[in-house]
Amino acid sequence: MRDRFPSPYTEAAAADLVAQVVANGQPSYAIDVGGEAVGGISLTIGTDIERIGAELGYWLGEEFWGRGIVTAAIKLATTHALTTIGLVRVFAIPFAENTGSRRALEKAGYRREAFMPRSAIKRGVILDQYLYATTRE
Repeated sequence: MRDRFPSPYTEAAAADLVAQVVANGQPSYAIDVGGEAVGGISLTIGTDIERIGAELGYWLGEEFWGRGIVTAAIKLATTHALTTIGLVRVFAIPFAENTGSRRALEKAGYRREAFMPRSAIKRGVILDQYLYATTRE
């Protein structure tokens, strides 16, 4: 989870986050289960020479983990990115310790391209990350 995602996730913080998402114009969607928003998934489309790709980011409420919901959302968002938007590449950079996220990406057809040691900091702890990607052939 990027630091730009508010913690604690209060109602006011959620309203600010939604306003930022709308303002930046990047594709962002709710993950809906039974008519309730239980998570989110977004694409950050690259610029300049990287405008053919996007970084995929997502989160899901913990009570919904382990049900294949994120994998399904990743597949839908990726198909949308590669077909409707016309991108060529979509990638994600999960923390190495987040095995659930890594597994969801693999189940959605993403390939692990790189291990990125000591490449991020979260709550004062330096962490490893992986780079996963898929492309339109």
